[in-house]
Amino acid sequence: MKAKTFSRYEVFVIAILSILQFTLILDFMVLSPLGPFLMPDLKITPAQFGMVVSAYAFSAGLSGLLAAGFADKYDRKKLLIFFYTGFIAGTLFCGLANTYPMLLLARTITGIFGGVIGSITLAIITDLFRLEVRGRVMGFVQMAFASSQVLGLPVGLYFANLWGWHSPFIMIVLVSGVVMTTIIIYLKPIDGHLKIKSNRNAFVHLAKTASNSVYLKTFAATTLLATGGFMLMPFGTVFGVNNLKISQDSLPLLYTVTGVFSMITGPFIGRFSDSWGKYRTFFIGSIITIVIVIVYCNLGPTPLWLVMVFNIIMFMGISARMISSQALISGVPDQSDRGAFMSINSSVQQISGGIAAYAAGLIVVQSSSGELLHYDTLGYVVATTTLITVALIWFVNQRVMKAASAVIPI
Repeated sequence: MKAKTFSRYEVFVIAILSILQFTLILDFMVLSPLGPFLMPDLKITPAQFGMVVSAYAFSAGLSGLLAAGFADKYDRKKLLIFFYTGFIAGTLFCGLANTYPMLLLARTITGIFGGVIGSITLAIITDLFRLEVRGRVMGFVQMAFASSQVLGLPVGLYFANLWGWHSPFIMIVLVSGVVMTTIIIYLKPIDGHLKIKSNRNAFVHLAKTASNSVYLKTFAATTLLATGGFMLMPFGTVFGVNNLKISQDSLPLLYTVTGVFSMITGPFIGRFSDSWGKYRTFFIGSIITIVIVIVYCNLGPTPLWLVMVFNIIMFMGISARMISSQALISGVPDQSDRGAFMSINSSVQQISGGIAAYAAGLIVVQSSSGELLHYDTLGYVVATTTLITVALIWFVNQRVMKAASAVIPI
């Protein structure tokens, strides 16, 4: 009889981490479709809107660096609860903000806490699941990205149309409260890393991890991985409405269809990356992303069905890149460094993403008719950075494969 891949508790861990990631991703993604509502209401420019997105990323990156030295010194469950509480409070502040400065401050607070949670989640996955099945685990966790479209964004847009752009943030707070309660009651302590004796204080631990030559190569790869999402996504809805001429009423349908396909393909991509090869999967996903991004960013008025097709293919490429690269990167750090490594890695990703979002706000210009100009330039930048990551992730793959082959079977 074939043994189960995951135990019942492991299935619970995957499920609760996926739902937690759903709330985190939705909190970031909900800003994009709210752009057409938020920008005229607060009377802000594309550059200011880019700064709202960047505020989360910059604060998340800074807090991740500050927390890195302490990430391996506490039970990961306790760290998760602490930072998730702060994330919920920051999101509530977003739902209460009524001016640009207040929203900017709210996004900063949310980023301070939310930016660390992703690294804690990855450290938990790395602690509890062996490398051979992490692609599958990442595939399920990546479903949170699609679920935020299928369930979150259409509902968020519906609430925004009904009660204003503040209401989706309140929705996120309510869902997050349920997730927090479940984690407190059912998630077991995750403290295996504490059994490894270490006399290094937090700052020495941070310095040692940040200066490790092997880790530095991985951080370099991570720097460019978030460029696509942070550059294109904040203005995706505005581009769709004003350039592709998609009606705001059609946006929920667009996100739902795209998200359903992403939910279906995510677990299969994860299983595929485990069996066929994580780097091969990343390579194929990158090529698909490059081609579709260049074509998509040069589109003019386009039928809704064709936009759906482009979005489905593009998100399949993005999912392949994210699932495979995260699984590979999780195999780089030693157990005693996982928390610090994941925190620094997340910080690098957030900071580089924040720079990308801010740069995107400077590149695109909204004409008097509402159309975004120079969106094609963003596409070329994203395609170039994606191509560079193909080479950088190859080095990460070599490191992980070498480490795996060095393990002596018992």
